[in-house]
Formats: sequence, C-alpha cells, structure tokens
Amino acid sequence: MNKDFLEYQAQTSPHPLGMEVSHAEGSFIYTTDKKRYLDFVAGVSACGLGHRHPVVIQAIKDQLDKYMHVMVYGEYIQSPAVEFAKLLAHHLPEPLSQTYLVNSGTEAIDGAMKLARRATGRSQIIAARHCYHGNSYGALSLMDYEERIAPFRPLVGDITHIQFNVETCLDVITQNTAAVILETIQGGAGFILPENDYLMKVKQRCKDVGALLILDEIQPGFGRTGKLFGFEHFNIVPDILVIGKAMASGLPVGAFTASKELMSLLSDKPKLGHITTFGGNPVIAAACKATLEILTSTDLISDVQYKEKLFRQLLQHQLITEVRGKGLMLAPLLKTEEIANHLVLKAKEKGLILFWLLYEKRAVRISPPLTISPEEIKLGCGIIIDILDEYFKSTNGE
Repeated sequence: MNKDFLEYQAQTSPHPLGMEVSHAEGSFIYTTDKKRYLDFVAGVSACGLGHRHPVVIQAIKDQLDKYMHVMVYGEYIQSPAVEFAKLLAHHLPEPLSQTYLVNSGTEAIDGAMKLARRATGRSQIIAARHCYHGNSYGALSLMDYEERIAPFRPLVGDITHIQFNVETCLDVITQNTAAVILETIQGGAGFILPENDYLMKVKQRCKDVGALLILDEIQPGFGRTGKLFGFEHFNIVPDILVIGKAMASGLPVGAFTASKELMSLLSDKPKLGHITTFGGNPVIAAACKATLEILTSTDLISDVQYKEKLFRQLLQHQLITEVRGKGLMLAPLLKTEEIANHLVLKAKEKGLILFWLLYEKRAVRISPPLTISPEEIKLGCGIIIDILDEYFKSTNGE
C-alpha cells in the first residue's frame, strides 16, 4: 500500500510519516502492522473527543438512515444544521447568533474576509506576522511567510501585517481597515498567548475606527483551552468568530459566526454572496451537534485545567526550556530544532504520536483528545522524558 500511496495520492511533503492506519479508538491509533500508537496530536486538534466517540458515531449512523446531501447550502431546511446552529448560538455571547456552515476552517476564513469587506465597504485586512489561517487563496494571503507564499503570487491584495502582542502596531488599524484577523492563540508561531489585555486593546481600536475583529478559533475552539472557546479567557467578543477542526469530532467542517445583521449581508446585493455545495451537510452537522452536546453536558472542558497541570508537572527536563500554550494546546520548546526533530521521530518508534509546528522549529505539538486519561498522559510523557534522557546522555558522553 505504501507504494500506491506515494504513486497515486498527491503528497504534501517529500517524506511523509507513512503510517498505514488500520483503525483508531479513544486515544489510540492502530496500524496494519499490529502496532499501537498513543495519540498526542488528535488529528492536529481535530479529534477533540478522541477517535470514534460512540455518541458521535451513533448520531452519524442515525442521520445516514434519514438522508445525506439533498441541496446546496441554505435552500432546504435540514434539521441537523439548524439544530446545531441554534445550540451553538445558545452557548455563545451576543451578538454571535447566526452561523454559516462550510467545509473547512480555511473556507470559513475566506468567508469571514468576504463578510468583513462587504460589511464595511473597505478593503484592507490586517493580520499578524507568523499567523496561520489555512491554505486557500484568501487564507494563504494572510500569511507573511515568504517561502510559503512566493510560489503562488499574486495573492489577495491589501493585506497588512502587525506584530502579535505589540501594542505600538495598533495605529496601523485605521478607517481604511475592514477587519483585523487574529488567532486567539497563535498556533504555527509556537502556541503564543495574547498578553497584557492585547485582544481587548485590538477590539477597542477596531471599534474606534469602525473595523471588525475576526478571531480564528479553528484550533483553540471546542474546549481545547479549558473554555468552550479561547476568547472567553480574555474578556472580549469578536465581531466574527471562525471555527473548525474539533467541531465535528473528525469530520471535515468549518463555520463562521456573527450577528444576524452582519450575516444578512451575504444573502443579498448580491444574492448568493457566499455559497457552498456541501456546507451544512446533514451527516456532518449531526456530528457537530452531538460533539457540542457532549462538551457542554460533561466535565470534559472543566477537566482540561487539571490535565494541563499534569502535563506541565511531567514535562520537566533540562532539554525543555518552557512549555507554551494553554489547556491541551501545548508546545514544549526544546533547546534546538535538532532535538525537536529527534523527539518527534523517536516517539513514533516508541508508539507515541507527536508533531511539529509550522514556524517554531524548536517546538513540538501536544494537542491530545480532551478525553485523554491521566494514565495515558503519564504514559506518553514518560516516553518523552525517556527519549530526552537518552538524547542527553548520548550527546554528553554519558
């Protein structure tokens, strides 16, 4: 199968990890060669309830027995999408009351960019340096990583960059600005948290000049930080909220949410201002609703703080300089890029799945399912510490 994988499926890197998956359950992935891997990545934060959560699986099966795709988004009333959007609105602060369901986070970013320009009549969009919002042309255009964007120019125009957490940059936000778009917690940059009420100050500056604040919660959302959404830690509400990844427990989905007044602008002048064939797919929406119900009716989110504390207690080593992030969105920062690479690859050999971050090459991603048990956390962290001990001894002549 590995030969066919390389021959027929387009690749994203020259050297994929190449594990051939047999099945997955809970916090573990199993391969066709009978190996078991503890998953500390959860599909890059997409499988927040672990693999194949039984309640979500049942919701999917129940919907399959009724109907799948029947019409493009927004034309027919399909109860799973309506019920999910209503439930989401119930758990969001005003004015975030209406949701547009799409197929991925990056598509939701593009939709949010369009909505901001439509609402304000302005074109400038301000993003942060070292941001990552996806790879569709709109989302890619927000990136400032020249190595990644240069081959694909020309990009969407009138994008300006500011430094995350630097207040002196806020003067760049003016009456020409349609929107500022920020990750609530910067992901690819190394799980960087906003500091000194930074997001509140950005929101106030946007309000002062009539710009909109778009927050990208694609990764921090759905409980990962210990709140349903990461922005709840920072005492602000965005004008447009972008979500994805964990919202359907592993099925492809994204959405953007705003006030009913803002969202109405996509339905007229022109009609079909944003349209998608498969957005709001009833099977996926059923998974979204089941996921949200589980998160809001159990202790999974409140348990995140304890699990973060346990990770931080266990991930102490002379080769780890700090552990960045919040909740179960953590990134141990190793002393060198070489050590980080060694850790990810050696962990795979020892049955633990870790992964890299986009920009910060010294960091290693830890974003396990929220359902992970304390015993599984201890098992995985033990593997990490053993690998780092071996590396330290081998490089220090012990």
